[in-house]
Amino acid sequence: MYSCDEYSMDFPKLPPHSGSVFSVVDMHTGGEPLRIILSGCPEVKGDTILAKRRYVREHLDHLRKVLMFEPRGHYDMYGALLVRSELAEADLGVLFMHNEGYSTMCGHAVIALGRFAVDYGLIKAPTSPETQINIHCPCGLVKAFTQYSNGKTGAVRFHSVPAFAFATDASVSVPGYGSITVDISYGGALYAFVSAEEFGLDVNKSKTRDLVDAATAVSDAVKSQVKLYHPVSEDLAFLYGTILTDGKDAFSEEPTANVCVFADAQVDRSPTGSGVTARIALQYHKGLIELNQTRSFKSGATGSVFTGKAIEETTCGDFRAVVVEVTGHAHYSGVASFTQESDDPLRGGFLLR
Repeated sequence: MYSCDEYSMDFPKLPPHSGSVFSVVDMHTGGEPLRIILSGCPEVKGDTILAKRRYVREHLDHLRKVLMFEPRGHYDMYGALLVRSELAEADLGVLFMHNEGYSTMCGHAVIALGRFAVDYGLIKAPTSPETQINIHCPCGLVKAFTQYSNGKTGAVRFHSVPAFAFATDASVSVPGYGSITVDISYGGALYAFVSAEEFGLDVNKSKTRDLVDAATAVSDAVKSQVKLYHPVSEDLAFLYGTILTDGKDAFSEEPTANVCVFADAQVDRSPTGSGVTARIALQYHKGLIELNQTRSFKSGATGSVFTGKAIEETTCGDFRAVVVEVTGHAHYSGVASFTQESDDPLRGGFLLR
């Protein structure tokens, strides 16, 4: 009988390959994966973070498919590509990627990157009990604060860009369900919110496929029937997904649960950091929560929990907005080097739907 340890001397020797070798660190936040791409990608051109996002989408999208899709990833894989920021105060810039394209904000990724930036030396002189990391996301500068003590990192909290309720009690016609009332709110990306009970579903107990079908139908309806815009940039004026909730929006000490279905029917395993941001902004707009009143948000998929609170009133264009603080824990899954072979017909990646 052989032990796998007997072969460890042969690694990390790379297999036969052609082209670039992609080095990554894999993490997860509340169960939601994050693949941080360290090397193997060409230079990302552009004078601003949004210009870089456009450049990657137009010129390097094949690399997203290589690293997010099977056989190296899966339908619900999520990635982060580190780039240079044009902001002097930023410690790093980041582009987010998923099964459909590129997001403008990702809270679970910011939480993971808060640990990663300290652990991998991007912050040269970390401080205790917290180290601040300024992360430039496509939606703007997000300030993360990583617990740091005796050389070890822990929980991460972040302060969002201005978050606001875009529309409340909007009626959309959803095929198969009739007229459904939704709220739309922004937390670095725009989400539609609706109680799962509207579809006879429970975010904690219903089958994932049933939740995905309902949320996708809502997203399609909102995209076709509601004109979205953002006062800062048209690049931010798109619906990222629909978040089905347990309907418990009034403040409570008990966690409120939700499931986020975003991009191309991708399911977030975590409570969704930017979704928590948008949901807090929505609750504050409705007078259901006060400044510095902390709520817990549970993932209906995994049971993992983030906390969130509105910490400051502000504005975003003509919208009354709030800065939201979200806190969560991220963990490392491993490191990997990914390669391609020129004669592999599936080297560019594929998805099963």
